[in-house]
Amino acid sequence: MKTIKMVPSKVSEVKLTYANKVKACDRVKIKWSKDAAILFKESWDYDTIDAFETFKAMYLNRANQVLGIVTISTGGIAAALADPTKVFCGAIKCLAAGIILCHNHPSGSLMPSDVDKKLTERMKHAGEILGITILDHVIISREGYRSMTDQGEL
Repeated sequence: MKTIKMVPSKVSEVKLTYANKVKACDRVKIKWSKDAAILFKESWDYDTIDAFETFKAMYLNRANQVLGIVTISTGGIAAALADPTKVFCGAIKCLAAGIILCHNHPSGSLMPSDVDKKLTERMKHAGEILGITILDHVIISREGYRSMTDQGEL
């Protein structure tokens, strides 16, 4: 009988980390869509808000306290790719119960496109499977914001 020598497999290590640097009592709580819009705008690069689309996600715990905001993608003048895998990867890392999505419209229009609406439904469905609620999708521009939840579009 011939002995087979085992060669160690080359397998990458996966690390799931979330660096919580804010005490629970100091976390910002989202009560209204305006609270989320203000936080998103504070995180935006105002030199680019009129130039190209950026898509971000805000992660919240069950008390609607903000766990963090992450930039999902930066795109062109008319679109930014929003990959659900990347959105929910961040949510799972910080054990989020809810997500608020946000992107800007360089045109200044706050009306959601058909693509925006379809993407929101896709994210909502993915969240239902994972037990993570899509609470809102906020569209911002330099002049203002629009909450799809406030408008009954979510």
